[in-house]
Amino acid sequence: MRICLFPGTFDPVTLGHIDIINRALPLFDKVYVGIGINSSKSPMFSPEQRMEWFKEIYAGDKRVESVVYDGLTVDYCKAIGARFILRGIRYVSDFEYEKTIADANRTLDKHIETIFLTGEPKYTSVASTIVRDILRNGGDASPFLPDAVIRSLKHHTI
Repeated sequence: MRICLFPGTFDPVTLGHIDIINRALPLFDKVYVGIGINSSKSPMFSPEQRMEWFKEIYAGDKRVESVVYDGLTVDYCKAIGARFILRGIRYVSDFEYEKTIADANRTLDKHIETIFLTGEPKYTSVASTIVRDILRNGGDASPFLPDAVIRSLKHHTI
């Protein structure tokens, strides 16, 4: 079975994230969306909220499962039987950063391969950091967000 882990903070989940997952589905039997706990980041939304968004978005598709993990990504890959790490690339600068991480992961475990998918051009400007800034400043971030996230934000105070 071809299993991949798509790690990230997903704070919040954007249309760019959904684009990468949807385009990865024909390539893999199972996509774990790994919500990583990063002690150096202060997320706007709880890991549980982010996991719930993915559960709602992919409610009808058992091939996508959201999970929360901490520690090394390659260790979590081993725990779930994933031989692939999925990463989305928007710009050349993303690739340079992601390749450095992929090289380190390959050094830690040569059996886990990183797969890069480039984002659809219409989503290249979509970044969780920008979306958080829009939300913090009372702007309308809905053009960048899936419906499940938009609905829940109406009940969430920033």
